[in-house]
Amino acid sequence: MRSVEIIARSVEEAIDEGLEKLGANRDEVEITVLDEGNKGLFGILGAKQAKVRLEFKVNTKYKSQAAKEYLQEVLRLMKVEADIHVEIVDEENIRLAVYGENLGLLIGRRGQTLDALQYLVSMAANREGSNWVRIIMDVEGYRSRRENTLKSLAHRLAAKAIDSGRRVALDPMTALERRIIHTELQANPDVETHSEGREPYRRVIIVPKK
Repeated sequence: MRSVEIIARSVEEAIDEGLEKLGANRDEVEITVLDEGNKGLFGILGAKQAKVRLEFKVNTKYKSQAAKEYLQEVLRLMKVEADIHVEIVDEENIRLAVYGENLGLLIGRRGQTLDALQYLVSMAANREGSNWVRIIMDVEGYRSRRENTLKSLAHRLAAKAIDSGRRVALDPMTALERRIIHTELQANPDVETHSEGREPYRRVIIVPKK
């Protein structure tokens, strides 16, 4: 529920009722008084109730809730039972961590399903405009484990490139995974990296420096 319109005996009463319905604090919503109403003669004759509209502010907190609700609906349709933990890292980054049993379906081969879900959740969270937030979604710590694996792989293949004096091509990876390889080897004075190919077959190339 993004917004509500409430009719009550007074503006303040309408606002309080609206906040309760939205489950929100006053600083989380925009309040528009549509009709201030009036008490009428002797508080009876010609009395008119007040009407207000309360609408959630589209900020990072709102988008984090939108992301969680969208993901919950996707999981329900997939008949997957899981807990979703939301962390607002800062005003531009939100983490969604999914925990449960037998969640391999949500990860897919090399995290392809997870990447697709992350994209959909990001689109859903950002569809109402305002500041764009980056959604980082993980399932049972998969991304952390994958990142550590990629870092080890980067150093191992960098050593291979240096020893052989020839460039080494990695398997195709997502943009996020390629970035991990590039960043990890950035400080290595003996190699340089770049990417080649078109998505989804784009890969990192490690080249020894002469």
